[in-house]
Amino acid sequence: MNERRIKILEMLNDAGSLEVGVLAQELDVSAVTVRKDLAALEEKGLLRRQHGCAVRVSQDDVNYRLIFNYEVKKRIAQHAAQMVENGETIMIESGSTCAMLAAELAAKKRDITILTNSAFIAAHIRSFPGARAVLLGGSYEPDAQVMTGPLVRLCAREFFVDKFYIGADGFDVEQGFSNVNLSRAEAVRSMARSARMRIILTDSSKFNRRGVVALMPLPEIAVVITDAVPDNCRKSLEENGVNIVIV
Repeated sequence: MNERRIKILEMLNDAGSLEVGVLAQELDVSAVTVRKDLAALEEKGLLRRQHGCAVRVSQDDVNYRLIFNYEVKKRIAQHAAQMVENGETIMIESGSTCAMLAAELAAKKRDITILTNSAFIAAHIRSFPGARAVLLGGSYEPDAQVMTGPLVRLCAREFFVDKFYIGADGFDVEQGFSNVNLSRAEAVRSMARSARMRIILTDSSKFNRRGVVALMPLPEIAVVITDAVPDNCRKSLEENGVNIVIV
């Protein structure tokens, strides 16, 4: 993925759709070059083309979300993986950084069992001999490739783990960590009841951004692993006993 194609996705993320001519002008390249880039990105499922325009795919699409802040998310995932011992059973919810954590564990740890509501994660690690996925049942949301609904709660309560890794779409000092999707937030809360330690994985772009629904009270979160924290958010986290890890 070259820088120009990442720039195209960033522009689409803001605008929703853009004409080929506008992209060519903004990127200072020919329309032919833009069309080649769009064809390559469409083949990867990262956008759709129609009538001379590029159209953003669903922002819930995990492959799409993995593109943004990739290196930062990778560092967060690598640090989170160091907290997990060989032979351990952990819980991971859906989300791009969580998916990278699952991949890191599957590649570098032995005899890891991952309980997850993410069909994307379960499929992604299926070829790794060192990891086993237990997919929690529920209603399937195809864009995010995630299971939600009351069945997630029923399945999750059959287990208890030491660590539960959670992604977030935003953090606001009044709201705390949040998600843009109500059903996914409810799934997180259901899964959190089956874990001793709740660990948030999020890049710094999510701070001072308000989501649709709060995930859980801040005192219920043990650790947040991120690349940076604004001062106002740091104060709120520390006052609620959340351990901040900067990578």
